[in-house]
Order: sequence, then C-alpha cells, then structure tokens
Amino acid sequence: MSSPEPRRPNRLDQPREPGRVQLPRFDPEAFGRWSESIARYMGTAKFIVYMTIVISAWFAWNTLAPASMRFDPYTFTFLTLILSLQASYAAPLILLAQNRQTDRDRLAMEEDRRRAAMQKADTEYLTREIASLRIALGEVATRDFLRSELVRLADELDEAANRRQKRERKEVKRERKEWEPDHS
Repeated sequence: MSSPEPRRPNRLDQPREPGRVQLPRFDPEAFGRWSESIARYMGTAKFIVYMTIVISAWFAWNTLAPASMRFDPYTFTFLTLILSLQASYAAPLILLAQNRQTDRDRLAMEEDRRRAAMQKADTEYLTREIASLRIALGEVATRDFLRSELVRLADELDEAANRRQKRERKEVKRERKEWEPDHS
C-alpha cells in the first residue's frame, strides 16, 4: 500500500481543507504606522479646512445648482452617509493610533524607571564610597596637621642649628684662648 500524496497548497486539482479560510495577511506594524499617519492628518487644521471646503461645495452644489444637476437633494442623505462612513473608519484608526502611542509611552516609562533605578544605585554606591573616604581621611594626616608638623620640625632644626653655632663659637673662643697664650 502506498502512502497518499501530501497535499500541496494552492493546487486546483485538489479541494481545499474544510474549515480553513485563508484571510489576507498584513503587516501589523505597517498598518499601525498607516493608521497613525491618518489619525495625525485628521488632527490637523489642513484636514478641517479641506473638509469644510468639501462640505460647503456639497451644500452649494446641491442647493444652488439646477434641480436636474443636484445629486443629493435637501436632506443631504448621501452626505450624511459619507460622513458616517468616514467617522466609522476614523474612530478605530484613531483608537489604534492612541493604543500604539500608549504602548510607546509605557515602554518609555519603563526605560525611565530602569534608568532612575540605575542612577539611584550609582548614587548610593558613590555615597558609600565618599563615606568610606571620609572615615579613611580621619586616620590620615590632613594638610593643616602636616603644615603644623613641618613648622614645628623647622623650628626644632633652627634651634638645633643655633645651639650648634653657639657651641662652635664657644669652641672657637676656647681654642683661641688656648692658642693665644702659647703664641704670644
């Protein structure tokens, strides 16, 4: 017994599998960008001005034109239908654009939180390091302490030099005294 040949998609000689409706595929990101561009355009003064001009022209044509040329008489049913159709498509597109903006805002907020947490951790680390340096500096000689010690040592050296000079003078005087009686 041979195994049945596997079905290949899009073959005209074989029936489709039941329950499998092939819907068109679309890129959700591209559709989202497109909806944002429409929503962004509908929120501009340019769109409002163009819409006002079109509706005014519609009213003018259907009220001022000869009766035989009017395509939407007084109650403007066709205009109402077109505006309703526009609103029925605009609302979901605007909502989609708002949802995408909400997602971007949420991601930005999460990134801000992450950065704030990192900055807090860095600040706490630096605070601990500064505290440990202050503790270590308490055990290390400060500039003022070193200066006072150097001044004290310089004074001691000056005193020692003065004592040495006095001793040397006394010795010179004593040697002179001893030398004079022998050479006179």
